[in-house]
Amino acid sequence: MKKNITKLISISLLVIGPLLLFSGCETDPNSTPVPWSQPADWEGQVPGLGR
Repeated sequence: MKKNITKLISISLLVIGPLLLFSGCETDPNSTPVPWSQPADWEGQVPGLGR
């Protein structure tokens, strides 16, 4: 009986494992909702001489 359960668990992991491994969400690394990940439009300018 224990051998059957071990075999069932092993087969389940072999079938479900790759599905879980390759089913992750891939996002574009350049697009992010965090506003401070990109420089503001005023950064890198001389103070008072901007637009």
